[in-house]
Amino acid sequence: MLSKRVIAAARSSAFLASRNVRCRDTAVSLSKGWKVADSQMRRAQFHSSHLLQAETVKVPQMAESISEGTLRSWSKQVGDSVEADEEVATIETDKIDVSVNAPKSGKIVELLAKEEDTVSVGQDLFRIEPGEGGASPSPQEQKKVDPEEPKDQQLDKTTPEPPAPSSVDRQSGGIPPEGPKESKKEVKQDLKSKEVKSKAPPAAPKAPGNRGETRVKMNRMRLRIAERLKESQNAAASLTTFNEIDMSSLMEMRKKYKDEVLKEHDVKLGFMSAFARACALALKEIPAANASIEGDEIVYHDYVDLSVAVATPKGLVTPVVRNAESMGFVDIEKEIAALGTKARDGKLTLEDMAGGTFTISNGGVFGSLYGTPIINLPQSAIVIRPIMVVALTYDHRLLDGREAVTFLVKVRDYIEDPRKMLLALN
Repeated sequence: MLSKRVIAAARSSAFLASRNVRCRDTAVSLSKGWKVADSQMRRAQFHSSHLLQAETVKVPQMAESISEGTLRSWSKQVGDSVEADEEVATIETDKIDVSVNAPKSGKIVELLAKEEDTVSVGQDLFRIEPGEGGASPSPQEQKKVDPEEPKDQQLDKTTPEPPAPSSVDRQSGGIPPEGPKESKKEVKQDLKSKEVKSKAPPAAPKAPGNRGETRVKMNRMRLRIAERLKESQNAAASLTTFNEIDMSSLMEMRKKYKDEVLKEHDVKLGFMSAFARACALALKEIPAANASIEGDEIVYHDYVDLSVAVATPKGLVTPVVRNAESMGFVDIEKEIAALGTKARDGKLTLEDMAGGTFTISNGGVFGSLYGTPIINLPQSAIVIRPIMVVALTYDHRLLDGREAVTFLVKVRDYIEDPRKMLLALN
């Protein structure tokens, strides 16, 4: 037998050996842990640096009188690349649509509002990560085969796998066993139930025509138009006077000079410029028709800013031809054409529609014969030109019937003899 001293020495050697092994293992583990932690720390620093670079874009200032709008649409989505000044979103206000552009090239990383949300000036709208802009990769380009998967195992994953044979098929060699035969009693009950169903009364015929309904939320411009029109009806004491105009002289003049004007000035000579010029001259003679009411005061304008009604898909807008009293036919036609193009393209600014001392609306282009337009407050009158009949709606608080009729007669005289407008004869 071994002595107790030898056994104790052996146990002590074994304990020290195992302890040294555990220490070496612990050191290796700690070394590996520090390496993993270091790589994770670097990765976290990399991501945090990119997050810190992302810039938050806010809802821009739209106008002094506009503090909010409706987010109509996102032109870009998360992950899309954009160039500097490229449109990202469109905000609809009660007057114009405002485009929100990217302040720099980069990638959209977060959208902070949803379409149809009401957004206020200064509100966070989206976040962009600076970088190179350009077109975003298409889904086809992003969809690639996993490179780690062997080619012989890269099967078409869209093809469904054949169904596995059931235990019944395995036992019967692929031929399903016959089910239990129906008894005569069950067959009779089935026939009786079919007879009862056949004797049931036919369903009532559907009512002819469609009874569906569609609800569409009014856009901000339409809401504002409705509000303004109702405000005008409630505030102004509106009356309308009519007069007929012989258009033969104006039509003859237009026919004679329209080709020359188009060639010389690259603009079509229409009838609107003649009515605008006639109204500008008549307004200088009847100042009350060019005035407005502010509180308990009447404001007489020494200039004529003509609001011209233009129909757009979103509603009627009235861009302004400024200082029309100092403009000729060609200048008025150029300005009206430019404003009409901007209105139909949705590019009108608030400055284009601000102000206005008198409004001209042409319902004749849509086939109207008569009409009673609503005054565009704070203006005092509006003339409508359908075919050969003109109508003047005026605010009776400012104009009496004598002045309104005199104004319309002046317009008629100018139109019937356009030479008076060129010579500015009374």
